[in-house]
Amino acid sequence: MSPRALITGGAGFIGSHIADALLDRGFHVVVLDDLSTGRRENVPVGAEFVQADVRSADAARLVREGGFDVVLHEAAQIDVRKSVIDPVHDASINILGALNLLEAVRAAARRPRFIFASTGGAIYGDFVTPPNVEEFAKDPDSPYGIAKLAVEHYLAYYGRVHGIEGAVLRYANVYGPRQDPHGEAGVVAIFCNRLLDGAPLTVFGDGGQTRDYVHVKDVAAANAAAATAVLPAAARLDARAMNIGTGIETDVITLAETLRRVSGRSSAIEFAPARPGEQRRSAVSTAKGQQLLGWTPQRSLESGLKDTFEYFAAPRG
Repeated sequence: MSPRALITGGAGFIGSHIADALLDRGFHVVVLDDLSTGRRENVPVGAEFVQADVRSADAARLVREGGFDVVLHEAAQIDVRKSVIDPVHDASINILGALNLLEAVRAAARRPRFIFASTGGAIYGDFVTPPNVEEFAKDPDSPYGIAKLAVEHYLAYYGRVHGIEGAVLRYANVYGPRQDPHGEAGVVAIFCNRLLDGAPLTVFGDGGQTRDYVHVKDVAAANAAAATAVLPAAARLDARAMNIGTGIETDVITLAETLRRVSGRSSAIEFAPARPGEQRRSAVSTAKGQQLLGWTPQRSLESGLKDTFEYFAAPRG
């Protein structure tokens, strides 16, 4: 019998790629999504689809009674700026939604493994020097990062006290096909559309701020590995947490110039005032993920940006 996987947020950017990866590995995949930001057409052929909010009784019932081997929790409110404007709404989805599912896992006759999508950028804050390792101090600068860290603490608690098997994947800046060009974290998608429109690429501040850009297919492969890998014993917060990135810092100017080169487009780069509170440097160490999951990122930034630009260019002929 095929192993059963539930992917929350599986109609979204990252979740749909995880669905692809698990289907390729022989899993029976069920996608749960409320379609508030996900798209039904992202759900791959071969996956079941259930429309529900992660905070709902229907979602809890599915987890509790679905006979899953693993739940991969991708559903989230992902906009940092929205979390600042309305932290209560952010916490409702990102904390209470996760707790709703964790309680359902605890009550299930057959308890699935719980893989939680956290953040390798927002969780460490700007008080450490990259590349960040999992044991670094956490001091998030946004309600979004605080909510992700809170769920990590809950998951560590559920592991120690209730014996739930769980793992945390702390993503760097994920990019690739299906990314929302209107999303707060979608700078690559935004730049691709600007290049296709022949419009300038807007860089905030001096463009020296860095991020660790990891391709979505590499992130999906990490999730597939985490679904079946042997995990360490439940212990303190970081015991089962792994950074998922490349360990490479890329500044915004380099990102823009690389995209111009691989696309063959010549949009100008324009500068705008720096955004208050924006993190200056971010990159994560990937050594632990390599050790525990046997996972390493496979795509260079140049090849990843090329395939992402081609994805956005395809509908325009």
